[in-house]
Amino acid sequence: MDKASVTRFIFLIVAVINAVLNMLGYQTIPDDLVNDVVAVVSGIYALYMGWKNNYLSKKGRKQKEVLEKHGLS
Repeated sequence: MDKASVTRFIFLIVAVINAVLNMLGYQTIPDDLVNDVVAVVSGIYALYMGWKNNYLSKKGRKQKEVLEKHGLS
């Protein structure tokens, strides 16, 4: 399993535990905290994907040169 799969699995387990505890009447995580965490994680993910999907790094610029050399871009 890769890192992304492990991370998703851990978040799933935490979400299931939180849902079960909420059904039993325990307020485990405040809604404001959940919303703030989701906003921060979404922002970081958006920045990361913006970086990875563009030719900004040295590796990316080299990849772009190879694509242009072979007429693929």
